[in-house]
Amino acid sequence: MEDRYSKGLKNLKKIHPEASKALIESLKNIAPDLGRFVVEFAYGDVYERGGLDLKSRQIATLAALIAIGDTKPELKDHIKGALNVGCNRQEIIEVIIQMAVYAGFPRAINGINTAKEVFEEIDNEK
Repeated sequence: MEDRYSKGLKNLKKIHPEASKALIESLKNIAPDLGRFVVEFAYGDVYERGGLDLKSRQIATLAALIAIGDTKPELKDHIKGALNVGCNRQEIIEVIIQMAVYAGFPRAINGINTAKEVFEEIDNEK
């Protein structure tokens, strides 16, 4: 039986293959428990629950980050993560447009500009 950390790490690597190691490494010297909490709770306990697939969870995460505002690094990572679990660019754009209604136009515009950066970065890597 997989433990919480193993399950969380598996999900984290599916969603953020490039950033998963960097997250853990960035916290290991200052707050290793915080890294463990993120892996075990967020990606182990919550992402392993039934009822929503990883794609749906990423859509919800994008909406929340856009609504919160001032989360550009996390939003960039989760846009990439959404693409990694099956979202396409148009779906991401639609989530951002939807947030204009509930979070306001400034946050939606910031979200769309962040998505544009991510899409351009991906296109430039090809």
